[in-house]
Formats: sequence, C-alpha cells, structure tokens
Amino acid sequence: MSSRTSPKVAVLLGGPSSEREVSLSSGRECAAALRDQGFQVVELDAGDDLPARLAAEAPDVVFNALHGRWGEDGCVQGLLEWLRLPYTHSGVLASALAMDKERTKQVYREAGLPVVPSLLALRDEVRRRHLMAPPYVVKPYNEGSSVGVYLVMDGANTPPQLSEDMPETVMVEAYAPGRELTTTVMGDRALTVTDILTDGWYDYDAKYKAGGSRHVLPAEVPAEIFDACLDYALRAHRALGCRGLSRTDFRWDEAQGLAGLVLLETNTQPGMTPTSLAPEQALACGMSFGEVCRWMVEDASCNR
Repeated sequence: MSSRTSPKVAVLLGGPSSEREVSLSSGRECAAALRDQGFQVVELDAGDDLPARLAAEAPDVVFNALHGRWGEDGCVQGLLEWLRLPYTHSGVLASALAMDKERTKQVYREAGLPVVPSLLALRDEVRRRHLMAPPYVVKPYNEGSSVGVYLVMDGANTPPQLSEDMPETVMVEAYAPGRELTTTVMGDRALTVTDILTDGWYDYDAKYKAGGSRHVLPAEVPAEIFDACLDYALRAHRALGCRGLSRTDFRWDEAQGLAGLVLLETNTQPGMTPTSLAPEQALACGMSFGEVCRWMVEDASCNR
C-alpha cells in the first residue's frame, strides 16, 4: 500500500460472466463496508476498459468482488499481476485450478481428499447416452453458483437434453447424496461448518433468492464430521495454493459416517454480502462483515 492516510481501494464488480448480478451485489456490499472502515473506495464495473480505468484510478489495492469466468479463473488476476496491483483472494494459478472442476478434483485426489467419480465429455455425447449409471449430475466444468446444473436421478429413461447454453465440454459426476455442508478458510484458519437446508437441489435460486435456503450454524453434525470438514477445507485451500478467503463445499451421507463425506469444490471468490455463507461464518467466529473486508484488503498481495 502507499503512504496515503486512507488507502484507496478499487472494488471490481459486475463483469461479463453469467454471475454478473451476484458480483454486483457482492461488490456493492463490500464497497459500502470498506467505506465504513475508513478506506477511499471506487467501484469499477469490469468491462473492456478496465486496464485503462485502473491506470487512471491508481488504487493502492484492488478488492476483487467478481464471480464466474474472467473474474475468478485467473484472467483478471493475471491483469492485476501485470499492473503490479495488490489484490484480494487467490492468485493466478489457484484461481484457474479451482475454477476447473476436474483439475480441482485431481488436486484433491493427490492430496488424499475424498471425491466422487467424474469425467469430462462433449455436450452432444451426454445428450445421446448415459455416460454413467444414474444418479449423476451434469454441469459446466468451469462455472460457479450452480449455473447450468442437470440432476439425472435413478430411473431416468433418457439422458439429459442439455440446453445450447451449456458449454461444449461438460462434467458428468456421480451424484453424492446427503447433506450440504460448507467451510470457510481465512488465511491459515478454517472457521466453522454450516449445514445448508433446502427443499430441493441447492441451485442458483436456493443460493441467492430470499428464502431459498436455511443455514444451520454451527452445523449439528457429529464432532468427527465437523472436524473433518475443517481439516479437509484447510487442506484443499493449501493444496490448490489459495490465498486469503476460500470456501469448500461438501456432501455428507449420514448413513456412511465419515466415509460418506466428500468434497464438491473450492470457491476462491465466495459470495460477499453480509448474509453470504463466508461472512456469516466469520461473524459466528467474532468478525463483523466490515472487519472481514478490512482483513482481506490488508491481506492483499500480488506476484503469486
């Protein structure tokens, strides 16, 4: 940071991805919190002119509140490295790895972390035949927020007829039954465990629409499962090379005990509104939303 009494923070929000609206919400909340913390703040909607606008604003730190492709897959991180601007969240490699769901699973496996079987396939091939026995899930291999997820249950006579909006290459993944759990990591500390309750699939609407889900915090699960979530999330964060804040999602089949706990993915850019999962966990550990945003700015760096 520079020697300004009040550091200048550029909050990147919006952008061109399918998660633009989520990013706008996160970015505005973070910008307001940072102003309350005494920072100078400028909000930048990440378009084609972003390099020029960053050069003109000359911020001390960039707070990356982008979600989805371009914002959390290593692209904007590479730009910020080029401009030598410290930024929040993970660096280029960790961001790219975590956004690619199949490569993330390869890293998990090498780190001894439990996952369900999966494969990459062409969209048209998935439409023609079942590539694994139902139940299974089909989803983009490089999107977040449950965008474009197809659930194929037992007894499905025909394969899913994926929309043209789906990418040419998709992930086919064995369905993991059970409860949806999640754990946030801040720096070198796993915070706690949330049990996410919904009436159905934890899809985009369940994540972001009012009343779409309920959060039980801390999760009412056996100590063995709670401790395993903390351990696995921290190991995933480190194995992927994440920095700052991340959140790892799990499914847990109670009938199988510890063997029923599997990792789904690690999100290097978790939702950042006061009621989002990661800030909610931080609050449960004694950190307000504003304090979390301040910590992230102070943790920002580049050259990673």
